[in-house]
Amino acid sequence: MRALFRALAILAVCTLWVSPAPAAEVDFHDAHFHIANYVQRGIGLADFLQIMGDKVGRVSLFGIPLQQKWDYFESGERAPDYYLLSDSALYYYSFVDAMVAEAYRGLSPRDRRRFDPMITGFNPTDMYATDHIRRVLTLYPGVFSGIGEFSVHKEFVSSKVLGHTASLRNPALHKILKFAGEVGLVVNLHCDINTVRPVKGERPAHFDALKEIFKAHPRTTIIWAHSGLGRFVGPTPNHLELLEELFRDPAFSHLYCDLSWDEVAKWVVESPGSVRAWATLLNVHPERFLFGTDSVAPASRDAYLKTYRDYQPLWDQLDETASRKFRYGNYERIFDAANRKVRDWERRQNGGGSGSASRK
Repeated sequence: MRALFRALAILAVCTLWVSPAPAAEVDFHDAHFHIANYVQRGIGLADFLQIMGDKVGRVSLFGIPLQQKWDYFESGERAPDYYLLSDSALYYYSFVDAMVAEAYRGLSPRDRRRFDPMITGFNPTDMYATDHIRRVLTLYPGVFSGIGEFSVHKEFVSSKVLGHTASLRNPALHKILKFAGEVGLVVNLHCDINTVRPVKGERPAHFDALKEIFKAHPRTTIIWAHSGLGRFVGPTPNHLELLEELFRDPAFSHLYCDLSWDEVAKWVVESPGSVRAWATLLNVHPERFLFGTDSVAPASRDAYLKTYRDYQPLWDQLDETASRKFRYGNYERIFDAANRKVRDWERRQNGGGSGSASRK
């Protein structure tokens, strides 16, 4: 019976994964996209493919790991669908991974080539979180490419989550990142670089702890969402110098940043000087950035493309190499490598075997 189970698992991997699509001329690959919102409602992938059209190539597909509670005693008949629309709690929603996997598996092999699903439904304060990630990979072989976006410190979110507050100092986080490195999973980590009300003249509150986390896991490919910026957490005057501090140190060669979310774009393009400074950084370090929309279940193509258009002043100042790598080249390099590693790990868990390990 065990041999039969292993054979079926290997067959599932081989069935789900076909050869990667050749690179095509697209405007961008999206390294940061949420299929559903904070009450797990969203858009079907068939409809989203229509929104993507032929100018968006591949998409890193997230759920949202947190569910906004509808507390009748707090909001009555007004049903909140976003964390800023209610004072009631958020809680981890593990079923999100099955929702993402089933949506992905409902596509044709050709359409699957355009998505790289991510596991999000785990609690980063829980030492058992790696067990959840392992179960999802075992139950859905051939589907997932990474974990995240998941959050540690996030403005107005962290304080609302039921249970222990996520922390950079929690050994559960180290365990998650170590396991991701062993498997080959890409990690998309949201952690604000600073607090909403920073202490003037001091280094950003979370930066040095983040450095310790990043440095401790050199085998793990980590994408730092938004380079630590947020809706209210803006860049300090030395923000780009701090990124340079990371990029120039070989100990952080496994670290990347996504520039995503229209709320982050406002910091990048707020002035001609800020655009020049960011463009200079990307032109010097073109291999360290990925573009993402951070769109959440968009209702239309215009809504989906808003972030891409918001960054237009930055596009205008990037050289050809930096623009190509930022928009799609780095995505392909990072996620293609992850897919090979994760498929190899899945096969090893099932006793090896022959057959195609390629996915798309």
